[in-house]
Amino acid sequence: MKNIVIGGAWPYANGSLHIGHIAALLPGDVLARYYRLKGDRVFYVSGSDCHGTPVTIRARQEGRTPEEISEFYHQEFVRVFYKLGFSYDLYTKTTDKAHKEFVTEFHKKLYDSEFVYEKTSPEAYCEQCGKVLTDRLVIGLCPICNKETRSDQCDNCGTVLEPHTVIDPVCSECGANVVFYATKQLYLAISKPKKHLSDYLLSKPHWRKNAYAFTKRYLDEGLRDRAITRTIDWGIDVPRVGFEDKKIYIWAENVLGYLSACKQVADKRGVDFKEVWGSNARHYYVHGKDNIPFHTIILPALLIAHSDNLRLPDDIVSSEYLTLEGRKISTSQNWAVWLKDIVDRYNSDSLRYFFLANGPEKRDSDFSWHEFAERNNSDLVGVYGNFVNRTLAFIVKYNNGVVPCGALEKDIEKKINDAYSEAGSLLEDGQFKGALEVIFDLMRFGNKYYDTMEPWKTRHGDKEKCFNTLYNCVQIIANLAVLLEPILPFSSQKAIDWLGLDRAWKPQFVKEGHQLTDISILFERIDKDVIEEERNRLKITNT
Repeated sequence: MKNIVIGGAWPYANGSLHIGHIAALLPGDVLARYYRLKGDRVFYVSGSDCHGTPVTIRARQEGRTPEEISEFYHQEFVRVFYKLGFSYDLYTKTTDKAHKEFVTEFHKKLYDSEFVYEKTSPEAYCEQCGKVLTDRLVIGLCPICNKETRSDQCDNCGTVLEPHTVIDPVCSECGANVVFYATKQLYLAISKPKKHLSDYLLSKPHWRKNAYAFTKRYLDEGLRDRAITRTIDWGIDVPRVGFEDKKIYIWAENVLGYLSACKQVADKRGVDFKEVWGSNARHYYVHGKDNIPFHTIILPALLIAHSDNLRLPDDIVSSEYLTLEGRKISTSQNWAVWLKDIVDRYNSDSLRYFFLANGPEKRDSDFSWHEFAERNNSDLVGVYGNFVNRTLAFIVKYNNGVVPCGALEKDIEKKINDAYSEAGSLLEDGQFKGALEVIFDLMRFGNKYYDTMEPWKTRHGDKEKCFNTLYNCVQIIANLAVLLEPILPFSSQKAIDWLGLDRAWKPQFVKEGHQLTDISILFERIDKDVIEEERNRLKITNT
């Protein structure tokens, strides 16, 4: 049994989640479900990022406290993830007491290392607003690509920035020029373990292209030490004398949520936390490509600096961007499809399927209502649902719902065995589209086999052949249900219950005489009228 840690990116609790978030985070749940079926010990963790400037900005806009805003959206996130079938072992929040205590102790040890030092540095201040500005409140031109950017990270080129490096910095709230005053901060010497980080990257040729390329670029350009404290009111206190007016900078706190959440799960299970972060483990981090440097540079640097032999990330599952109806998703312009709305209107498995089959796995992809309906109707209803329904409905109608006798054909047995091996390998490598293709190949084979054997005809003249056909189709359906459980958990659970299967990643076969009960349709068609309704709703909300 191996320890599998799967960390899903922590969404900011300052606004609702949209379809871009689900496209980036869903692979984590697929991995967690797959490894549980394999029998490994899974730690699938994430949480709401409740600290930081985005939350305080939203709170100020709505005349509420950061606590109120972050808790409101945290609860919304919990509901959305539940509706979509996310099987977190723990979904927590950065305001949780256990997280804050873990981060505090981690930083105390960190400050005793050679990687942390004090330094007087420029801090952005808006004289018109009369306050210190955090990085997200300073905007200007990126010194690398010359595009407009916030001063924490450039959305255009991905460069991690500091406010004083931005060209022509102004306050994002009032537009006034920013001035800088010297203040004392604690810094993490990210440049110090550069050789370690470079060797680490070279050991990860299997990473997705964007993760490897981004990380190599940061290393080639030269790593800059980063402040791990900030003069702000909302966050975790800095556990060091002389820094009572400071908080731990969000980037040096939120990524530690993977550790704090894992520790909570490990403690609850009676498992040694160090074992989870030791050699008998594999760690996945699942996020969008804008979060790459925080998981391939900053988190490893923090772990190295902590000097407790904590395991560095093994696999980076970093998605590209998802567009909407051919346009970039924009929350400020309300050009988005919000998850809180669609989880109640659509089959969760239909949503999960689309965002994996048509997701931004290796390149940007687009969400359109027409394509969503088309994939649901053609793939889930036309291919999968049709095969399951016509086979099981036939047995219910003509054999009183009893799985008939038959002999498993060698060709079918081989295809089933191969599907587990091939799909499993692809899932472990983060190739979800490839795994889906393997499974759908088996599904298409099943449909073709049913058509070729024509049980509706042999029922009259060759009952033994008819029963044998149905028996073999049931075996294919049984294994499709298991193979698809990580991807389509709700429909798979129905089929698993119908056929009395184990929840295990292995070939399974239904015995003759098994009684089928409560058979129902797995997926329903989405009408064209619904597509137009959704498009009109999108246009209305964008006005």
